[in-house]
Amino acid sequence: MKEPITKIDPRFSDPQAVATPWEETQRALETAQLFWISTMRSDGRPHVTPLVAVWLDGAIHFSTGPEEQKAINLRQNPHVVLTTGCNDWKEGLDVMVEGDAVPCTDNAMLKRLAEAWATKWDGSWKFEVRDGAFYHPKGGKVLVFAVKLAKILAFSKGSFSHTRHQF
Repeated sequence: MKEPITKIDPRFSDPQAVATPWEETQRALETAQLFWISTMRSDGRPHVTPLVAVWLDGAIHFSTGPEEQKAINLRQNPHVVLTTGCNDWKEGLDVMVEGDAVPCTDNAMLKRLAEAWATKWDGSWKFEVRDGAFYHPKGGKVLVFAVKLAKILAFSKGSFSHTRHQF
């Protein structure tokens, strides 16, 4: 992954604020326990739902059942936003990842991702890998997507800053 171009947006930042370094934003993506994904329904209405995701090899990855609303939406429109952060106004970092969801079907990569899912959540998320997909132990195919990054926004609170990481 190439390093992004990082710039602070002074219009939405405190005068003394500095840009959030890419390393800090990436760490937030690596350690986040929960994300919210936004997709678009065929009639143009937004769909937002929580999910777990894994940062691996310079991309954020998420999964969904083939008949879940987000999977249906992605068949027509690959544009997504994944959001994570904290609900505290005085401190923390909120991060928005914008890009296109691309199916991940390579079994070798899926095995690495399955291991990452199991490790990150202490074994709570376990998947088998076969035929270019995850399979849940209780049955059922699970699609996996990588987000092809367009930009990542980082909003620092306390000393408010609005940082754009452009890819």
